[in-house]
Amino acid sequence: MAIDQNVIKCRLCVRRLAIYSLIATVIGAGLTIARLVEANESKTRPNIILMMTDDQGYGDLSLHGNPVVKTPHLDQLGRQSVRFEQFHVSPTCAPTRASIMTSRHEFSSGVTHTILERERLSLKATILPQFLKRAGYTTGIFGKWHLGDEDAYQPGKRGFDEVYIHGGGGIGQSYPGSCGDAPLNKYFNPVIRHNGKFVATNGYCTKVFVDQAITWISSQPVNQPFFCYITPNAPHAPLDCPKEYYEPYLEHVPEDVARFYGMITHWDDQLGRLLKALEDRDISKDTIVIFMTDNGSATGAKHFSAGMRANKGTPYEGGIRVPAFWSWAGHWQPQVRQEVTCHYDILPTLTELANVPVADDEKQSWQGRSLVPLLVGQSSAWPQRPLITHVGRWPKEHDPKLEPSTYQYAKCAIRLGDWKLISNVKQGEPQWELYQLAEDPAEKTNLAKRHPDRVEELKKIYDTWWLSVVPNMENESIEGPSINPFHKAYWEQYQSPGPNHANPPDGSPRPAQKRKSSS
Repeated sequence: MAIDQNVIKCRLCVRRLAIYSLIATVIGAGLTIARLVEANESKTRPNIILMMTDDQGYGDLSLHGNPVVKTPHLDQLGRQSVRFEQFHVSPTCAPTRASIMTSRHEFSSGVTHTILERERLSLKATILPQFLKRAGYTTGIFGKWHLGDEDAYQPGKRGFDEVYIHGGGGIGQSYPGSCGDAPLNKYFNPVIRHNGKFVATNGYCTKVFVDQAITWISSQPVNQPFFCYITPNAPHAPLDCPKEYYEPYLEHVPEDVARFYGMITHWDDQLGRLLKALEDRDISKDTIVIFMTDNGSATGAKHFSAGMRANKGTPYEGGIRVPAFWSWAGHWQPQVRQEVTCHYDILPTLTELANVPVADDEKQSWQGRSLVPLLVGQSSAWPQRPLITHVGRWPKEHDPKLEPSTYQYAKCAIRLGDWKLISNVKQGEPQWELYQLAEDPAEKTNLAKRHPDRVEELKKIYDTWWLSVVPNMENESIEGPSINPFHKAYWEQYQSPGPNHANPPDGSPRPAQKRKSSS
């Protein structure tokens, strides 16, 4: 059969145009042709499960020496993982989540608090799920988001395909402005927002989130890489969980700690179910499993702190050093690493493991570095770098852009190597504390007067950082909406015509307008 040469020429032109268009798009995004080739190489991309509990500290699991709490599944995961013993996060929850998503200090993305509009992650940032989607990943979040409850800030607008979350910082919590959950929500049978629609659930919240994550994972095609972000709000207060989980602890610790430990043990059981689901689907060797927590212990440190000072909401080690287990069966050997690592490092690591094309100018905004050399057991150099902590949370009426020095030294720290400089004042002039962590991990002996040169060296680094980050605090002095976005969406859904019109999941009356609350 004769072939029309014009048809061949036409097809060649179409192909060339497609190639030229792709190259132009990539160049416009700041990528080189070489990077384009690299991005299209056929490589197996691992599934990624990142799990982060809320308010559980380093000492709140038995693997780290806690004599009371029972965490057999966490312990086993830790023993088969690369364990980072010097892994650090921010002092509270929304800041840590912002740094994980952006690989930079939370203040650089406008997050200086957990409420009052200051938990909103800057819309200027390209974040972790958006990067992973470039490499063909499907993405899901199950639990706590806490980086903005207004529509533009919701995870479904920021790279997540599957969204199954509560609002605000905790189930049932709402504050003036935009930060808050569905009205009257509880830990048992919570109302969850699933891809923009509220749904009723049955059971305890942690199990509800893990159930949905397992269901979603099971629905993914075998050749479809996924990123699953599981973020239960437990063991965050209010301290509520099934009785059978906390009652056994009552004979050992006060009731608040017993309930806190009960919430952790309940999570441990759910982790066991999740890991079994991976085995049953025969994808354990295709899946990276990461466990960490979002800040130091909120309640457990009253009983056991693993020798660290203080707890959540402080710049001391007890407030920012957390467990970090990284497991990839058949790929990484169990080991314990002592390098100083942190939440900034998660984004660079996962994008490397997932073979994500990232432009050089995008990497310039990252403060983290890839953990891959450490994960694969290399003894490569790990240069010192400043690790800066600031609790934030100054009063709403204060704007650092107008008064940069007022809270500059309030509850802050800078670590470089084994030296750590802290100012734990509420505001105003610093009162420096200097610790040598290799010799004094409990931060008991203040060496500031003995080493004034070291104090000055670290202070200069800190001051330079502070001046650089203040202009990025874009959420200060912002007045939020008069009606909480989750409340508004909830009542709009249940006032609209349809089968749920008269039956909100919580059984509460349907006012014409639900005002903001501070529950």
